Amino acid sequence: MHTNQALTLLGGLTASEFLANYWQKKPLLIRQAIPNFSGLLDPNTLAGLACEDEVESRIVVQDGEMWQLKHGPFTDADFAKLSKKSSKKNWTLLVQSVNHFLPEAAQLLQQFNFIPYARLDDLMISYAPDGGGVGPHFDSYDVFLLQGQGKRLWRISPQTELTLVENAPLRILKNFNTEEEWVLDAGDMLYLPPQIAHWGIAQSVDGEDCMTYSIGFRAPKHQELASEFLGFLQDRMMQDETQISGIYQDADLSLQENPAEISAQMIEKVSDCLQKITWSKQTIAEFIGCYLTEPKPTVFYTPNKKLTFNQFLEKIKKLGLVLDFKSQLLFKDDHIFMNGEHILQTDENLALIKLFAHQRQLSAIEITKNCQLLDCIALLNSWHSAGYCHLGDSVY
Repeated sequence: MHTNQALTLLGGLTASEFLANYWQKKPLLIRQAIPNFSGLLDPNTLAGLACEDEVESRIVVQDGEMWQLKHGPFTDADFAKLSKKSSKKNWTLLVQSVNHFLPEAAQLLQQFNFIPYARLDDLMISYAPDGGGVGPHFDSYDVFLLQGQGKRLWRISPQTELTLVENAPLRILKNFNTEEEWVLDAGDMLYLPPQIAHWGIAQSVDGEDCMTYSIGFRAPKHQELASEFLGFLQDRMMQDETQISGIYQDADLSLQENPAEISAQMIEKVSDCLQKITWSKQTIAEFIGCYLTEPKPTVFYTPNKKLTFNQFLEKIKKLGLVLDFKSQLLFKDDHIFMNGEHILQTDENLALIKLFAHQRQLSAIEITKNCQLLDCIALLNSWHSAGYCHLGDSVY
């Protein structure tokens, strides 16, 4: 990230200062983090995205103390009904992963690359008429809340009393004690670490309702990591080179008084067998790479037309190559991870692949300089065929 850009986005702090003093520690209000920011799209375009099958969206409706949650895709009729409801019925539209569908949204996320891509989740955009919101709640992940059109009143509380509203479809706090509050104008941004209770209330300005841009980060629960890692180990153990050899033996079996009893001797033998299951930090690195790049169940890729090696090389030497907005490319040493796939690369190919991962694009000039890397070009061609990347100039 350009230094001046980072300083503006973080309110004059360097990225290192922000990480040391605020990240996962305390909130930070940044006035005019992105000066003159009025948003990336209008409410009608956001509603149009929420009508698409491949887009994850929700509508939250509050009627007094009652809450309703509806999942998309929605229709024009759904929004027409909302606009006719009583003004006492506040509602909010939430659209996830807008960065998968809008180039400007992907570009916005790139401004937050002082946080590793492995932690980045997505850009969610919310729309709410005056007074709308999703109630007081807390998240288990870090989030930057960037204000687009309209305004939003944010109230926060580091409270430890986390009783939830009964029978609500969302995790809404029953008791909320405001400690600080701010009104965010267009371009203002609030950073919140995990577990800080917050409550956003939309405010319309000059006829424009509120739109907020939430940059969220992944924070898997330990239980999820453990469960997924055990599944990863199981898959690894099905491979011949990592199987545990031998079979259960009990030549020293002694007569039992009750044949239905599981003996201590059997438990000890099985325990010894299971102790052979081991893993290294390299195994964990490979698991993390596959796990964090695995596309969500709602993500699909449209394959590109298959090109021969020479056809592909000639095109990327002229046009360059960009990652699909939905693709996640990470690396650790000579191990490459693309959308859940693990590829071991040779040293000569690594520099170009790492540059692709860092920039999320390769210019025609960069490709031309490295066109002798035949194995690397072949790998890029396979990714292009799968729809993981596309021909073209920079969109980031």
